[in-house]
Amino acid sequence: MPLTFLNKTLKGSSIPNNLIYTVVSKETPALAFMSPPSVCSGATMAVALVLMVAMSTVILAPHQAEAARAFFVFGDSLVDNGNNNYLATTARADFPPYGIDFPTHRPTGRFSNGLNLPDLISEQIGSELVLPYLSSELTGQKLLIGANFASAGIGILNDTGVQFINIIRIFRQFEMFQQYQQRVSALIGAAQAKRLVNDALVLITLGGNDFVNNYFLVPFSARSRQYSIPQYSQYLISEYRKILRRLFGLGGRRVLVTGTGPLGCVPAAMAQRSRNGECAPELQRAAAIFNPLLVQMVQGLNAQLGTDAFIAANAFANVEFLSNPRKYGFATSKVACCGQGPYNGLGLCTPLSNLCSNRDVYAFWDPFHPSERANRLIVQTIMTGSSKYMSPMNLSTIMAMDSGNN
Repeated sequence: MPLTFLNKTLKGSSIPNNLIYTVVSKETPALAFMSPPSVCSGATMAVALVLMVAMSTVILAPHQAEAARAFFVFGDSLVDNGNNNYLATTARADFPPYGIDFPTHRPTGRFSNGLNLPDLISEQIGSELVLPYLSSELTGQKLLIGANFASAGIGILNDTGVQFINIIRIFRQFEMFQQYQQRVSALIGAAQAKRLVNDALVLITLGGNDFVNNYFLVPFSARSRQYSIPQYSQYLISEYRKILRRLFGLGGRRVLVTGTGPLGCVPAAMAQRSRNGECAPELQRAAAIFNPLLVQMVQGLNAQLGTDAFIAANAFANVEFLSNPRKYGFATSKVACCGQGPYNGLGLCTPLSNLCSNRDVYAFWDPFHPSERANRLIVQTIMTGSSKYMSPMNLSTIMAMDSGNN
């Protein structure tokens, strides 16, 4: 959608005839305690126990030491958390009032008043927030948490978002992912790096910009002259399939693939295309065609690969809070909190825009992007949604299955 520890402080393993605990911290070198029971006297065991208790601030039970799985993010502005801050592009959110409800109350590059989708998924899987790949802070042990490669403005197609000039298109994001894997291999070894990637959770969000910032960008656009909406949707799906196959080749084995959301109901579409407060029909029709095709493609790709590597997360379709906002505590689902013009849907959210005082009662933060509170509802569907929205399973099921396999 247009303008989306493993720093293991302890490794514990039970080995026959041995008791091993390794403590790693930023302040001290690794410490290892090994006591073969065959030579371990009562006094020695007592000393070991005292040491373990004294260092209880850093020593955890082995099962607690297992950190959250790594998390990787690819896609557009719905999931970008600051990569575009480092680019010469107009697709940026590193200025107020973006980030007004972020823990630091400062703009971070997220297209949100606070946390965005990847942040909230990180919360659910017990992980720290992943850093943008271009951030200078993404070094050392922080690499093991994962990385966010997303860039606002991109799409499935390379000609999507050309007006934003310098953005990180999807195959460039994958090149950066390869660079990331090389850096992690140098840090923990190739075998462990491969396992980290294979065990990771991946989120990819694409498609919305291919409609809003390409097909429908201007009347009689090149793509709209080339394709009907059904033809264009089929073309996008065929290209998306290539992207997902490439991601599988790079090691992605648990990949959440999101749909486009209600393109015609965002404030920007309402401001430009709605006459009586209804969602823009052509954009809604595009989403209604694209999203089922995406689910079918994901199911077919999984069948071909012989594994459920990809999960079609059509969570944006579960947007009852748009049709019945008051049921969910929203005052409006049509007007953006930050913006100007009809529905606050024209232009960008800037320091000079209209700004609501209570972001929690707005479903949309700016002309295109959900508020943090709306994002929480979307992530709840990703976590626990039925097969109507999550195919073949939701994220809670994935986590339970993978936990049982480890």
